[in-house]
Amino acid sequence: MGIKKKIFIGFAIIAMTAGLYGYQEYTRKNENLSHVKANFQIQVNALIKEFEENEKKANEKFLDKIIAVSGTIRDVIKDDKGYYSIVLGGDNKMSSVRCSMDSIQDDIALLKQGNIIRIKGVCTGFNADELLGSDIILNRCVIQKK
Repeated sequence: MGIKKKIFIGFAIIAMTAGLYGYQEYTRKNENLSHVKANFQIQVNALIKEFEENEKKANEKFLDKIIAVSGTIRDVIKDDKGYYSIVLGGDNKMSSVRCSMDSIQDDIALLKQGNIIRIKGVCTGFNADELLGSDIILNRCVIQKK
C-alpha cells in the first residue's frame, strides 16, 4: 500500500472520529440534577447576603456550582412556552433567588406561594439593582426531596 493511501486513510479515520465526537456533543442533553450532589446547601437569606455583601467573592464561590437553596416561595411563574420559574424570597422583600426549573419537573403547578421548599440548581449569575432588588439566578433547577 502506498504512502499516499495510508495518509488518506489516517485523515479519514481522524475526520470520522472528530465528526462522531462533534455529533455526540451537539446532541448531548444536560445532566439531570436530581441525582447530583450539591456543592453547597444554604438558606435563601444567607445566599442573598453573601452576594449583596461581596459580589466578587460570592461569584468565585458559587458561580457555575450546584447549590441547594432552602426558602419560602414568593412566586411561581409560568411563561408562554409552559416553562416554570420559582422565586424564593428572603427577609429583604426586594431581593430574591430566581430558579428556572428543569423541564423534567412535573409537580411544579402544585406549589403555592408561602410554601417552604429546597431547590437545587446551577448558579449562573447575580443581578444587582438597588431600586428593584437583587436577583440570584439558578438554572436547570429541580425540587430536592428531603
